[in-house]
Amino acid sequence: MTVIEYRHCRLILLLLLAVVVSACTTVPFDEPKPYSKAFTETADTRLGQGVTEWVDAHDGRSGFYPLSQGMDALGVRLRLAEVAEKSIDLQYFLMKNDTAGIVMTNALLKAADRGVRVRFLLDDIFTTASDRGLLLLNQHPNIEVRLFNPISRRGFASLNFVGDFRQANRRMHNKSFTVDNMISVVGGRNIADEYFELKTDSEFVDFDVAALGPIVADISRSFDDYWNHSRAVPMERIAANEADEDLESVRAEIDERMNSIYDSVYSEALESQLLQDLIANRRQLFHAEARILSDSPDKLINEISEEHMRLATDLRGVLYSAEKEIIFISPYYVPGKGGVELVRNLVDKGVRVVILTNSLASNNHVPVHGGYARYRKDVIRAGAELYEARVNSARERSGDDDGPETLTLHTKAFLIDQRYLFVGSLNLDPRSIQINAEMGLLIDSEEMIQYMVPNPGERISMMTYRVILNEDDELEWHGRINGEEVIETKEPNTSAWLRFKAWILRIAPESQL
Repeated sequence: MTVIEYRHCRLILLLLLAVVVSACTTVPFDEPKPYSKAFTETADTRLGQGVTEWVDAHDGRSGFYPLSQGMDALGVRLRLAEVAEKSIDLQYFLMKNDTAGIVMTNALLKAADRGVRVRFLLDDIFTTASDRGLLLLNQHPNIEVRLFNPISRRGFASLNFVGDFRQANRRMHNKSFTVDNMISVVGGRNIADEYFELKTDSEFVDFDVAALGPIVADISRSFDDYWNHSRAVPMERIAANEADEDLESVRAEIDERMNSIYDSVYSEALESQLLQDLIANRRQLFHAEARILSDSPDKLINEISEEHMRLATDLRGVLYSAEKEIIFISPYYVPGKGGVELVRNLVDKGVRVVILTNSLASNNHVPVHGGYARYRKDVIRAGAELYEARVNSARERSGDDDGPETLTLHTKAFLIDQRYLFVGSLNLDPRSIQINAEMGLLIDSEEMIQYMVPNPGERISMMTYRVILNEDDELEWHGRINGEEVIETKEPNTSAWLRFKAWILRIAPESQL
């Protein structure tokens, strides 16, 4: 045996050993943990008094306000954390150790110092906030951090994921931020810089709604279902504080980072014009009937089946009730045969179907584009109007020549008959519909939709190419840039290498996209 062969065999043996070790590592999913629910006696809080008064004046309906700009969305969350008196419940798919993560951590610590109970539920896989940081946050007597469906920290994390892929692949994608069980923010944003437009080179087009009133109790019940589920594991049971640090030892570190970003981010977010207008009653909330559409956390521990696709099933019924028009906005769109059939059925009953998704150039997940691309012609033939986000439309969209140069669509929203708005975490792809857990709000407010998008056709055309089939049954991209009509015959704003990657990555299993 040569030296090279020996080393090769040794590497294989080490990898096999690692796989065996990882297969034996476990997460304490079945260990008992403290059970808790959202506080219900919160009408006496500052928020509670204001919300109760508002709801009474609007016939018991809930109130909503759209949060289209990232700084506004961050500012609303920070202001809510500042005025919280009893509880803050956060549920997110990911959090990063960046400016947004530090700002949010600081806000939670300050609230907890005032005696506010903080329950923080994070999905595990794409969260890059360190275990160290989460463990230290968890040390605060008023803060409890749980990770949803975590992988074992023993051995090699990547091998632990592969070794338990069947279960580890099932993720909680929900996103909500609820204060005093009175006001909540629900939508597509996670806790990271790009979601709040804190990155200067690229713009994430995202969307949330602030909600208050009766709907918030429903959001809290959904949160409680996940918080008390067997897959929500207390942080201290997942990872150990190897450095044996305490929370106070890193407060100076947090304060130092906060001092450097306070003027540029924290204060700017709290002084956002939208937030100030809402506080001063210069902008009015939209009152409406609404309901939460949410998967059960049990979806993630059961075999994939129609029975457990609760959100998708409920939403399908809403879509088939449309009479005139549906505008689908989904950054990741892989319709599959069922999605194409949905479009065809809607068009056949006289419903106009508009689909807005990312182009190859604007998509931050190239394999997803590969899965989507194979359905473009089918969707167009089924009668849909298909639009793709134009990556270089950021400055034109914002009217700021010094703003970000590129754009990525991350909004997940459906507009039905210009009356109903669904906003939440759901993408129109197999992963969201079948594999992950998702949630969102269905809001009945023609007035709010008219306010948000008074001329949806104009807004869409400003930032997109329309994708059509020409006489030769080939795709063309039609857009209007700086007042001029433009026609492209290949993926716009892409290199040959990027197009090749998207093509070769079509081999990725569609069920995982």
